[in-house]
Amino acid sequence: MSTTDAKSNIRGAALALLAFALYAMHDVVVKFLGVSYDTFQIVFFSVLLSFPLVILMLMRDSTSGTLLPVHPWWTTLRTISVIITGSAAFYAFSVLPLAEVYAILFASPLLITVLSIPILGEKVGLNRWFAVGVGLIGVIVVLRPGTTVLTLGHLGALAAAIFGSLASIIVRKIGREERSAVLLLYPMMANFVLMAALLPFIYRPMPVEHLGLVGVMASFAFVAGLCLIAAYKSGDAAIIAPMQYSQIIWAAVLGSFFFQETPDTLTWVGTGIIVASGLYIVIREAFGGTSIRSPVLRSRLRFDSGTSPRAGVPTKQSLPPNT
Repeated sequence: MSTTDAKSNIRGAALALLAFALYAMHDVVVKFLGVSYDTFQIVFFSVLLSFPLVILMLMRDSTSGTLLPVHPWWTTLRTISVIITGSAAFYAFSVLPLAEVYAILFASPLLITVLSIPILGEKVGLNRWFAVGVGLIGVIVVLRPGTTVLTLGHLGALAAAIFGSLASIIVRKIGREERSAVLLLYPMMANFVLMAALLPFIYRPMPVEHLGLVGVMASFAFVAGLCLIAAYKSGDAAIIAPMQYSQIIWAAVLGSFFFQETPDTLTWVGTGIIVASGLYIVIREAFGGTSIRSPVLRSRLRFDSGTSPRAGVPTKQSLPPNT
């Protein structure tokens, strides 16, 4: 590796670390607001205050075409998946310790690997199947069924991991042919309409400072997305992708500081198992030569909530051949 490549990878890793730190702070705001407000209300105002950022992004989109999807069924399935992911993740953050939610969400690379078989036609060898199995054992260690009470929060985190992975793999399938504006707008508009319909039944008045926090939350997600795009442009995906696991450190620090949360030993053990299996899959995709499409490496590995502009959606230019 040349000195230039090394510097690019260091810069990319630093940008990715910054991105995931911002995402962690975004999730802290979600958790803080979740104490006082229904998840659907938080989602609604998050989408509403994100629209100015969407307009800024669309003003810079020079891609020709309409907003009609090329793949309507895949776009619909992704839209539904994103809505479920956002609502489930926001709810999980509001009722569970941050570290516990992240540990479950870290199962996404394992799920993406499994979903790549029927959706992308990816061939998964015995080694990666073993990594998936080990990672799922890690999830069981975190959840501890039978010894702890599994709540709707745990179900929400699992749903966010599953449907977030499905949304990511669909982008891998249709991203070359679908405009980024379509992939961006459809989940946001669907979220807005659905949450607006639910709002009269769950609305609680929000003081201006809480609305300001929602705006800050949307800004965190937007800037984090830009940082992650810049990271992938600067460094190798094999270097950038593992940086997502830095969120567990932020979860421990921010959870302790703001919410007096302290992850227990089994949470750390289970998280370690999940992270190790995810890293193994990343390494196999990067250096094993067994993956044609590299579904995990080419995913942004941060759930799309449909509540803010996700600049991390791959464009036609950013995707490799054979996709």
